[in-house]
Amino acid sequence: MEPRPAPEWQTTTWLNAPQPLNLERLRGRVVLLHAFQMLCPACVAHGLPQAQRVAELFKSAPLTVIGLHTVFEHHEAMRLESLRAFVHEYRVRFPVGIDAPGPDGDPMPCTMRAYAMQGTPTTLLIDTQGRLRRQVFGVYDDLLLGAEIGTLLVEAEHRTDATAT
Repeated sequence: MEPRPAPEWQTTTWLNAPQPLNLERLRGRVVLLHAFQMLCPACVAHGLPQAQRVAELFKSAPLTVIGLHTVFEHHEAMRLESLRAFVHEYRVRFPVGIDAPGPDGDPMPCTMRAYAMQGTPTTLLIDTQGRLRRQVFGVYDDLLLGAEIGTLLVEAEHRTDATAT
């Protein structure tokens, strides 16, 4: 994928974050954004556990894991209080933003539309310069994800070394 500027997230609420997060605030860090729905079986069985493993394994690296709850179906069942309970029950520790609803009754949430996501789970990798480097719909292989994160972290280290000299 050719790097391109990542669209800013449009969220209404953040869980597990003291303040709203945005790409500008995270500049200089690699970002793994996991777009999910709490009623999505692949999200619950694969995507969220993978994101939690990445958050734990890379906790000392300049990498931030973020969840994006992006609801494009079953809107009534996936309200804020249900999501709060879900995040608590599944012990999701990383920040989770709630994608802003589409305008004028559009069932497609704003961030989901901005990234042209096909559905959930979707994994996004954003480099330290705020560029979208990978977007994967469906289950993302652990080895491929780890290799791509490693590549972005090495790039970040080289970028830091180059600016220090």
